[in-house]
Amino acid sequence: MSETMKASAPPEKSGAMAEVVEIIKTIIYALLIALFLRVLFFQPYTIPSASMEPNLYEGDYIIVSKWTYGYSKHSIPLSPPLFSGRILERPAHRGDIVVFKLPHDNSTDYIKRIIGLPGDRIQMKQGLLYLNGKQVPRVSLGTVREDSGYGFMHDVTRYRETLPGGKSYVTNDFGPTGDLDNTDVYVVPEHHYFMMGDNRDNSSDSRVSPEAGGVGYVPAENLEGKAQIILLSWKAGASIFKPWTWVLNAQPSRFFHLLQ
Repeated sequence: MSETMKASAPPEKSGAMAEVVEIIKTIIYALLIALFLRVLFFQPYTIPSASMEPNLYEGDYIIVSKWTYGYSKHSIPLSPPLFSGRILERPAHRGDIVVFKLPHDNSTDYIKRIIGLPGDRIQMKQGLLYLNGKQVPRVSLGTVREDSGYGFMHDVTRYRETLPGGKSYVTNDFGPTGDLDNTDVYVVPEHHYFMMGDNRDNSSDSRVSPEAGGVGYVPAENLEGKAQIILLSWKAGASIFKPWTWVLNAQPSRFFHLLQ
């Protein structure tokens, strides 16, 4: 009487396959945990431009809190249209440094400071900021030599500006004759915010309309989170593909710097 034998995988192959499955499962779990933390709690960003100098420099690696203003579709990677508005919404405040989705494409991340709340009237006159008809007070901190953002050095005056409510921060001013130093009055619509860069003469912000390539008014739904801390920072020229620059181009004096 003949007996049919059933082939079975060698123990070594079976063990290797089980190990691969476990590795894949571990990677999936790690990705799900990272996604959970990114959506609900913190998200890192790298500063790509000079528009927020002298408070944020290109190469700063910052941490943004995601819960500060509640959650919108933009809290989730790729901004899936799962819902509109915000869940657990809390209002933003004048002076907050905020990461948001650019309104005219809803995909590009921008970082600016909130200057105007819904209903506020904003205007620039001779480089001075006016809020609801009153000049925002500022005090000169002196002049320094700094890159204007276009690759050459310029004298820049720094001012400490103080918003209603007491929020204070430093701005860069290259003079009162820039393209955005004299503007019409902007009236911030309901459920929107008015954003400005701290580097006042080198920032395409709410003073520039979306049609002209600027930001315009930012819907509350587009806020992603509040910038809280500079975790790490590197000077220009640092690269992930050049390990020696991780040390040589590091700026330890900016590590763990709380943002105002």
